[in-house]
Amino acid sequence: MTETITRTRRPRPKLVTLTDAAAERVREILEERGEGYLRVGVKNGGCAGMEYLMDYVSEPEKFDEVVEDKGVQIVVDAKAVLFLLGSVVDYEVDILSSKFTFKNPNQTDACGCGESVTIIPVVEA
Repeated sequence: MTETITRTRRPRPKLVTLTDAAAERVREILEERGEGYLRVGVKNGGCAGMEYLMDYVSEPEKFDEVVEDKGVQIVVDAKAVLFLLGSVVDYEVDILSSKFTFKNPNQTDACGCGESVTIIPVVEA
């Protein structure tokens, strides 16, 4: 007789999380647009090597990750998953500007102007 062992998987940690301010701003933007998703990713560029990307898409692409946090869904570009794992997206407002920011544990450096970063991808265990 063969015995079947059932294992319960632990919950997978969220790829990206949003602060309350970021979730509220994403919600506002998507309501103004009437549909779609905010898509985040990274690309090669800038003096530090990489830049964060944010764009609006009507549907996720085939291998993109859909992340839900604080009642908001965002899409993470499949090519950026290992670069953004564990990141927190925030929305900051100061006297001269308002912007989304990334607090990324994989970021090792940033250029002086703050437009580009150096990111070491997560090594899968």
